[in-house]
Amino acid sequence: MSGHRSYFNLGLGACLAISLSAVAADGETVHVYNWYDYIGPNTLHDFKRDTGIQPVYDTFDSAEVLEGKLLTSRSGYDVVVASNFSLPTLIKAGALAPLPHARMPDFTNMDADLMAKLANNDPGNQYAVPYLWGTNGIGYNVDKVRAALGDKAPVDSWDLVFKEENLAKLGQCGVAMLDSPSEMLPVALHYLGLPPNSTNPEDYNKAEALLLKLRPHIAYFNSSKFISDLSNGNICVAVGWSGAMLEAKATAEQAGNGVKIAYSLPKEGAPVWFDTLVLLKDAPHPQQGLAFIDYLMRADVIAPVSNHLNYPNGNRNATALVAEATRNNPAVYPSAEALATLFTLQPLPPATERVRTRIWSKVKNGE
Repeated sequence: MSGHRSYFNLGLGACLAISLSAVAADGETVHVYNWYDYIGPNTLHDFKRDTGIQPVYDTFDSAEVLEGKLLTSRSGYDVVVASNFSLPTLIKAGALAPLPHARMPDFTNMDADLMAKLANNDPGNQYAVPYLWGTNGIGYNVDKVRAALGDKAPVDSWDLVFKEENLAKLGQCGVAMLDSPSEMLPVALHYLGLPPNSTNPEDYNKAEALLLKLRPHIAYFNSSKFISDLSNGNICVAVGWSGAMLEAKATAEQAGNGVKIAYSLPKEGAPVWFDTLVLLKDAPHPQQGLAFIDYLMRADVIAPVSNHLNYPNGNRNATALVAEATRNNPAVYPSAEALATLFTLQPLPPATERVRTRIWSKVKNGE
């Protein structure tokens, strides 16, 4: 999971990491480990200005890198941005410190519906608070999809990409899907009315049959290429992350190329994911780490991060501070009814993971 990382604005995160890695000769520091290019342009600077604590900021680009660093040794980090998908593994390994909710002024401002979803991976919400979150859905070229399927194209449904007669027509203008068995197979299972986190091999046989039937109409599986291809009109449909689709839309608008992109959260339900703030059990600077988490929970701090990255955050008081086009987009800030249809993904037993990997290899190769 967690490939939902921004692949956009590439350079900025690297510059921040370099400029802020120089530790102050004196004074307090906090060591932070976050996804590449996944923070506001001024957040770290403002944190130092407001608290006097110097952030030492490093980045990673895959959940495997993060888990490997946290599970094998004392990492030296205080605060880490971990996917909800990684939380069960990290909790089981004893890598995380429980958060002292009573000492966190903005904890009561976290959205209750989101916290209930997150509790599927962090029972009792003991160890993690949402940083940013999003959904997996369908990004599409409004005009090309209408041309292929007519005015009644089922853009609000997984039928758009999982019904063969629809996908066959859309295949003419290009369809892409994430290269991620842990994200795509649960969606296929859910579409078939099966548990998205199933451990039943027979369920996976059904998902495999569905995807192999669709495979001839899918241009490629890739977790970054679809963003630019959607924005410049090279493809007309992609299954991927909400923020990536909004980035493609914004890029097309800035280019003035006439490509109109929309993002749909299918009515049947879809994966919801969270990137969370956690404090490590062996954090060298736990108090400063907690101060950093507190800071990012503040509405006035996290709203500009949401605006920069096109992802919603967990503080319900921040919503009014988020750009109107983002907060009023029901595909990005779902209604309570839509949120109720969303499901979280779970780590699965090794035997099931092997089944998923084998199926994905077959699907990608079109065997």
